[in-house]
Amino acid sequence: MLGENHSLLNEFPEHKDIIVKLVASDERFAVDTKKYNDLDEEIRKLELRGAPIDDEAMHQLKHHRAELKDSLFQRLHP
Repeated sequence: MLGENHSLLNEFPEHKDIIVKLVASDERFAVDTKKYNDLDEEIRKLELRGAPIDDEAMHQLKHHRAELKDSLFQRLHP
């Protein structure tokens, strides 16, 4: 669905406590979480404006978001 919020806390609400803890205690996790959330916001804005970029560019943004999400999720389960 267009414009859906896929922020890390929205994607994994059941892991809220560990996400908050890791953001506060693990600088790398915090930086990657910010990158992920910023990228998600950029994608949402583009979708809501009718995606004023070509399909390949949008695909690359979404692919990068998925890679970051997978990496962050793996770190939730050491």
